[in-house]
Amino acid sequence: MLLRHIPFLKAVFLYSFTAFGGPQGHMGMMVKTFVQKRKDVTEDQLLEYNAFCAMLPGPTSSQTVTLIAMKRGGVPLAILTLLLWVFPAALIMGAFSFLVFLKIPLNLFSYIQPMSVGFVFYAGAKMMQTSIKYVATASIMMGSLIATLFIHSPWVFPGLLLVSGSISNFSNNRIPADQRKPKKINWMNLWLFVLLFIVAVVLSQLARNPAWEHGRIFHLFENFYRFGAIVFGGGQALVPMMLYQFVTRTQFHYLTAGQLLTGYGMVQAVPGPVFSICSYVGGVAMSQYGPIWQIIGCVVCTVAVFLPSTLLLFFLFPVYENLKHHVIIFRALEGINAAIVGIIWASGMVLFQSIAFDKSLSFEWSNLVVVIITFCLLSFTKIPAPLVVLGWLLLGWTLH
Repeated sequence: MLLRHIPFLKAVFLYSFTAFGGPQGHMGMMVKTFVQKRKDVTEDQLLEYNAFCAMLPGPTSSQTVTLIAMKRGGVPLAILTLLLWVFPAALIMGAFSFLVFLKIPLNLFSYIQPMSVGFVFYAGAKMMQTSIKYVATASIMMGSLIATLFIHSPWVFPGLLLVSGSISNFSNNRIPADQRKPKKINWMNLWLFVLLFIVAVVLSQLARNPAWEHGRIFHLFENFYRFGAIVFGGGQALVPMMLYQFVTRTQFHYLTAGQLLTGYGMVQAVPGPVFSICSYVGGVAMSQYGPIWQIIGCVVCTVAVFLPSTLLLFFLFPVYENLKHHVIIFRALEGINAAIVGIIWASGMVLFQSIAFDKSLSFEWSNLVVVIITFCLLSFTKIPAPLVVLGWLLLGWTLH
């Protein structure tokens, strides 16, 4: 049955090597590849799929590609399509984790960390244009920013999303209620999603036993499964979660802020989903156990972060026609998006603070200049993100 879909899978594989620029750039490539060239879907269908996926946690562009395949050939084709889409980026970022592990002196990465902070601030600024339109959303954004800066716990993120979504549900005037009565939804098909989360939490707690020599892998699976289940706003929103979970918290100090920034900077030059940074983080986190466990860390973290959003997509899309009548979801999304903007701005501030001073506690003005230049290049020019990264790599290699 899959043989007749080989041309489609070939197109997906080629697309995975050319899709740069994050979700916005991916959407443009999808129009060219699957609408104009292959005509797998119409432009209206693609926009509808993308809007539906934006309501779910996880990587929106990855879910949209998966949904195109699901409508074309069912769940088996959707799973194979997702694997082809994720594989190149995950492979590249996983391989990069070995370079950090081996501590190869690569001077070309000198400006990658401040450059990545520029990318974070740019993401926050772009999202403000579409998500912050009212006093209420601006207040939610500022509240989320302050909470993220001063509450050093990974649970601050789901808490902020819950509170923000509840607040925005009072915005009856901006998002009026649909007068049609929605049909009853059978939520039993979400039990697998919940069961996997419970199993992951239990194994993570059991792995605290010192007798579990490689128990860290269970912690990583639970962490990234949780991230994939609650993260809205794309791969940028993953950065603050990983920062507080793996860098700030002393009991889970799996990597340094510099290593996280380096990985986030490199993923900007890699085609495919920004979520592939999880392959890099998993590899670095397991590097102390040797190459085999490092590879396992890359695979486990990548699978864990994509699994919950994929399950939600498969389970919820069949009832999409019912869900769109539940106005509570749309009202909540307004507050959730505003909270994400605040979280992203806060993460940029925290990350810059980690590189603002050198070992002698002198302010690193060069890092601030790199942040500003990167932000301006992304905001006011049409230079593609991969070329911005390449430019800083070459400058670092030349000047150091």
